[in-house]
Formats: sequence, structure tokens, C-alpha cells
Amino acid sequence: MKIVSTVVGIILFVLFFGFALKNTQEVNLVMFLNYELRGPLVLLLLGFFTAGAALGILALTPTVFRYRREANKLKTTIAALQSTALKVNAQPQPDSVNAQQ
Repeated sequence: MKIVSTVVGIILFVLFFGFALKNTQEVNLVMFLNYELRGPLVLLLLGFFTAGAALGILALTPTVFRYRREANKLKTTIAALQSTALKVNAQPQPDSVNAQQ
């Protein structure tokens, strides 16, 4: 499996590297207030892809922390229930048989 993932990684690298070599022409990106950004197409694409990935990670951060907090709370609840169950099961149960027969 490691060999397959290595081969796939090499193929993807060669494809992306070829894409980068074919798209080196300079492009103009005009934004608001006549702000203009000039650079090679592949670098602009890489920059905007990286910025989008970073914004996506930042958008997921509160959800991840909420799930971690909930998981920790559930772990403490489980530990408390297990310790209670051990205490209850450790005590011997009284016999209900009448000693005077």
C-alpha cells in the first residue's frame, strides 16, 4: 500500500509541476478600489488556494474545540460512572435467607 501511495504521489507531483510550467504567463487580477495584483498565474492560483484552505481551517476551529470539550466531559462522566459501579459491586450483598429454620 505504501508503494501505491508513493507512486500516486509522484504522478500527482509530475502533473502539477507540468501545470505550473505551462502556466507561467503573467496575469492581472483587478480587485476593488482599482487595486491590481500582477504575477504568474500558477503563483496566484497557489496563493488563493492556500488562503482558502487557511480560512477553511479557521472556520472549523470552533467546531473542533466544541467536540473536544464535549468528548472530555463525556470521558469524565464515564469515569465517574465506572468508579461508582466498582464501589457498588465491591460490597458483598447480604443474604436474604432466614437463619432460624
